[in-house]
Amino acid sequence: MAEFFNAADVTAAAIRIEQRGQDVYNQAVAMATKPEVRALFQHLAAEEARHEATFRAMADRVGPVELPAWSIAAEYVEYLHALLDSHALFTQAGTLTALKGAADDHAAALRMAIQFEKDTLLFFTEMRELVPAGEKAAVDACIAEERAHLRALTAMLAQVNA
Repeated sequence: MAEFFNAADVTAAAIRIEQRGQDVYNQAVAMATKPEVRALFQHLAAEEARHEATFRAMADRVGPVELPAWSIAAEYVEYLHALLDSHALFTQAGTLTALKGAADDHAAALRMAIQFEKDTLLFFTEMRELVPAGEKAAVDACIAEERAHLRALTAMLAQVNA
């Protein structure tokens, strides 16, 4: 990833996360054989599209990054890069090929989705510290929805494993 010079760069990373999430969830919809799992993945794909639109609108409004007071700029940027580089949506294990390998195993696909959501939640939590004060509410709303996704996926995993 390139260096983060402004909050728009951070929102661009969030947009990419949401786009990849949509791609993965749409593939999961196509592969799921259980109607309840398919419906959950459809819902999550739609949610990711909505989040993408939120971050696209935000990218047009934001300016300089507001680094947390306790941070050293270079170290914080390095930390954000590490979050993105290790995000399940951008690793080999998080590729669509890996999801296709889990197509017959709903539990494996759900566990992959849980990891996606956890990584996204962590990135958005850090992102919140970087956007202007007027944008924090939108990031907070996405964080709350990612938490709801995590709960729904975990509940579905328990149901599938029962």
